Order: sequence, then C-alpha cells, then structure tokens
Amino acid sequence: MELRLYNNLTRRLEAFEPADPRRVTMYVCGPTVYNYVHIGNARPPVVFGVLARLLRRHYPRLVYARNITDVDDKINQAASDQGVPISAITDRFAAAYHEDMARLGVDPPDVVPYATAHIPHIISMIERLIASGHAYAAEGHVLFSVASYPDYGRLSRRDPDEMLAGARVEVAPYKRDAGDFVLWKPSTPDLPGWDSPWGVGRPGWHIECSAMAETHLGDTIDIHGGGVDLQFPHHENEVAQSTCAHGGQVFARFWLHNGMLNLGGAKMSKSVGNVYLVHDLLDQHPPEALRYALLSAHYRQPLDWSDGLIEQCVRTLDRLYGTLRDLADVPTVEPMVPFEVESALCDDLNTPAALAELSRIAGEARKATSAISRASLKAELLGGGLLLGLLQQRPEAWFSRGSEDGDDARIQALVDERNAAKRARDFLRADAIRKQLAEEGVLLEDTAQGVRWRRG
Repeated sequence: MELRLYNNLTRRLEAFEPADPRRVTMYVCGPTVYNYVHIGNARPPVVFGVLARLLRRHYPRLVYARNITDVDDKINQAASDQGVPISAITDRFAAAYHEDMARLGVDPPDVVPYATAHIPHIISMIERLIASGHAYAAEGHVLFSVASYPDYGRLSRRDPDEMLAGARVEVAPYKRDAGDFVLWKPSTPDLPGWDSPWGVGRPGWHIECSAMAETHLGDTIDIHGGGVDLQFPHHENEVAQSTCAHGGQVFARFWLHNGMLNLGGAKMSKSVGNVYLVHDLLDQHPPEALRYALLSAHYRQPLDWSDGLIEQCVRTLDRLYGTLRDLADVPTVEPMVPFEVESALCDDLNTPAALAELSRIAGEARKATSAISRASLKAELLGGGLLLGLLQQRPEAWFSRGSEDGDDARIQALVDERNAAKRARDFLRADAIRKQLAEEGVLLEDTAQGVRWRRG
C-alpha cells in the first residue's frame, strides 16, 4: 500500500519512499520544558506518533527522535524567578511532559535527545559553519550569515523583506545583516554556560535541533515534523545551518507541519494566555477522549478546541466501547488492521477518515449475527483502534471512569443514543444499551415526557 505525504518543502502530495528502507529516520520538534505544555503542544506527538506506528508497519527499522529543549531564555527566567538552578525546572517539567504524553497514549520515541547533553556536538557544528564561511564570531556571539545561503526562505516561501519583518530579530551592532541569527551567545555568571572557542556561553535555539538530528539520525533525514508555527524561523534556520554544515546535502527530504489549535477563533498560545494545560485536562476528562479529539481533524488543518468537542468525542468512544462490550462473548481475537483504516492513514495521515471507518465497523458489528462476522469485526475494531492508539482499554475500565457529574453526562449520552437507535429501528443496539445500563445499576423509565433514568 503506497504511503503519500504532503511535503511542505515542495507543496505537493508525494509518495513516500525512504532514502534507505533499512533505516528510516524521523525527527519531530519537542517542547521547551519551563512549564506544563498546553493541549496545542500535544498535537505533534499525537499525530506524528500515529505516523510512526504506520511507518513501522511498512519499515520496521524506523528511528524516531523527538527532542527536549532544556536550555532557553524562558527556562532561565523561570529558574531566576524561583531561585533554583535550571535543572530543577527542566527535570520537573520534562518528567511531567513524558507522564502527560504517556497518559495520552503517545508511544515514547526511539531517541529523546536533550539539548544540554549535546553541547560538544553543537560546538562542532558551529566550528564547521565558521570554517566554511557560513558563520562568523562577533563580540562573544556566533551568527549564521543568511546571505551566504542563497536558498534561505525556500521552505517558508517568504521573500527577504517579509522574513525580516516577521522574524523575532534582535537588532545588534555586531550583526553583518539584520536577519543573521544566533548560533552561540555569551553567558553572564548568573546564567548557564559552557566553555567554547568563543568564551563561556550557550547555544541558540535553532542550532540545537540541527546538532541533535545530525548526531542521532545523520546528515539527511527522511521526515522532519512539527507545528506550522515553527516553519519560520525555526525550521527555515535548521535547513540553512544543516545544509551548509553538511556541504550542501539535503537536510530533510519531507517536511510535515501540523495546524494550530484555536480557542475561540484565536491561536492557542502561552504568551496570549488562552491555553488549556494538558496536565489539567487529563484530570478533568478521559485521556482517550482528548487523544480522539486531537485526531478528529486532519493534521494539516486548524483544530477548534472546545468542551463541546471533548464531549462529542466521549460520546463517540462510549458507542465504540459499548460495541466492544456487546462483543464480550466473542472469544479473544488477534487485532487486525482493516484495509480501509490503513488506506486512510496512508493518504497523508487522514485520521478523520480512519476514525469514520472505526465507527462504520462498529455499526456493522452491532448488526452482525453470525459468530464469524462478529469475531472478524471485533478484530478489525481492535486492530484499527490499535493503529490509532484507541480502544485498548477493557470496556469496563472505560465506563467506570470519572466523577459522578461526568458519569451523569455519560449515562445521559447513552440514553440519548438508545433513543436514536430506537428511532432508527436498531433495536439490537437499543436493547444492548438498556442491558449495559441495568448492569451498572441504572434503571430506565418511559414517561410521557420521554425516557428518564435513575440509579437503582
């Protein structure tokens, strides 16, 4: 089955073929660990984690790296505000990030490089850039010379004037050109710093990812992913410095960017303050519903985040887990990935289409009567869910979740689903819901005003 991905470098859908099928490489930009991440930060690890699962079905020897940025001015500020060393900040929030991602069902990458563990690699790359004329030292800083790389701007499709206007550019007298960006900067005694040929200092943000990718994946990687907000300047600068450090070799063959999460029509951003922290959401909602929500829109499109979206995903998972509960009498089956689910994901990671297939399969399973059909459909439901990171709990565990208020909403959703099933003459599903609720001690009463329920 052909895998096609939208390559932002060429702006077209392309058949993906790795440079070396025996070692496929993917790098995804990870978090800067100075606080808990917001739900928008969770979209790349969730969607590109699904891509990693898909790639492994085709190329078992995938090497997937997702970094941790643990030296940064925001980290320095947080440490200064709290009067602690930066490691107290980074250790705490890196651990929280890994825990939160695990609760979202995100598989750990093969490699999790930390920037501070790669200072020698960063210094080596900077030295090569200086030696080849692509970087220069000035007043304790080292800067990349944008003018030395004619293809600068190719990834983001921006002209030089637009790039300069849109960049977070520090105007400094030691720069040859205003658009030149920092590879190394000096540190005062109160800031973290490392010895280097240019004095005690610390790396710039962009060079960190280039050095980590080179160290673990090589000079040319197959896929580089991240949020579309990183396309410029971060990814544009990665391309420039990596290409120049590697003698003109292509840095990343495919560039994949996920769309942003919006809240009330505005991009979710810590700097604006309109954020939902993953750490909090995981305690307020079923983690699997949050994962489903992050997969509910195509990864390249914006995703409007709301309580209503989460509630809708909870109801959908109620139906899917309800189906698995109805199939409890079917003997244990080996999960089988349905052709239609894998085909949807091979079409530029079309998760909405794949999720729709899960619902279709569940609908068929509720109507199936033969033992063979029920076993086959259960295997497909579990297999499709496995590829998407869903439906791997026992149904009883899913339905026993949450607070009483959350449980009330879940019960009402099941009652509403039963009503809809009766209207659609799907009496098998309606009876199964009544039986499920009865087993939970919930009694249904038909009244002139409609169906009411109460706990027995």
